Amino acid sequence: MMKKKVILTGDRPTGKLHVGHYIGSLKNRVKLQNSGEYHPYIMIADTQALTDNARNPEKIQKSLIQVALDYLAVGIDPDISTVFIQSQIPALFELTAYYMDLVTVSRLERNPTVKAEIKQKGFNDSIPVGFLNYPVSQAADITAFKATLVPVGDDQEPMLEQAREIVRTFNRVYNCNVLVEPQGYFPEKGEGRLPGLDGNAKMSKSLNNAIYLSDDAKTVEQKVMSMYTDPQHIHVEDPGKVEGNTVFTYLDIFDPDKNKVAQLKEDYQKGGLGDVKIKRYLNTVLEKELTPIRERRAKYEQNTSAVYDMLIEGSKKANEVANQTLQEVRDAIGLNYFKR
Repeated sequence: MMKKKVILTGDRPTGKLHVGHYIGSLKNRVKLQNSGEYHPYIMIADTQALTDNARNPEKIQKSLIQVALDYLAVGIDPDISTVFIQSQIPALFELTAYYMDLVTVSRLERNPTVKAEIKQKGFNDSIPVGFLNYPVSQAADITAFKATLVPVGDDQEPMLEQAREIVRTFNRVYNCNVLVEPQGYFPEKGEGRLPGLDGNAKMSKSLNNAIYLSDDAKTVEQKVMSMYTDPQHIHVEDPGKVEGNTVFTYLDIFDPDKNKVAQLKEDYQKGGLGDVKIKRYLNTVLEKELTPIRERRAKYEQNTSAVYDMLIEGSKKANEVANQTLQEVRDAIGLNYFKR
């Protein structure tokens, strides 16, 4: 029997997940999980979320179950995937401590993803050490499970490259082959980051411009009808632009009928197709995708104690694997002084 390849992926529990998460990563996770070729470890990264929410831990506590419900709703199967909570795996923090000794502060500060997120969050000179150290802790998360594949967005490639650097440095310094280099699994063209409803380049919880997987049908419709289109398309008969038009961006991604979308674009550009009509059509397309997700979520929400049991069991399994890697790391460094 062929050994399954290992995947490590996850999300920060800072709120419910939205359709941007679904398109950018969740849908791919389910596809990889169901292929039969992989064993996914899916981490709810509560400790990582604390790096910029340490003074508001209630936000993370409340969000944790919401993220777990979203996982189950999109089709994550705990019988195939191991879903666990980062803070419940002590080995991750010990591994992080060992890896920190192999990375310089200047290397962390040069990481493009870290630089971009520091700017986005407005930290300026008040950067939490834990946040700056994110690439190292991420390397610990990945290597603890010897993951060979990490499904991420394109903007996370610098983080993976730093993880590979840590792996190579560790194996070279301690003359071993304990750690495994991870590769990224990136969304296909057209499956990347969804723009926000307001036309902002990013859909996010903080910008309040997202459609959540937990939104009811009425809420989704209201949000779709408020979406940014072409501000110059004032009258139905006016020619409209499809470039940068959020409604058409969503149709390109969600509608499997590409011929229909092409025809709508042509009609819109010629004039004679109103924004209300294409928004209503988009709403129909989205509902077809979101209704089964919403129904599954509602079912699991009726028994959250079973969801917590899943997280407890997943964390136990993850602990066993991470502890095994930790012992191999300690052996390589020479820290298991009393091992007989």
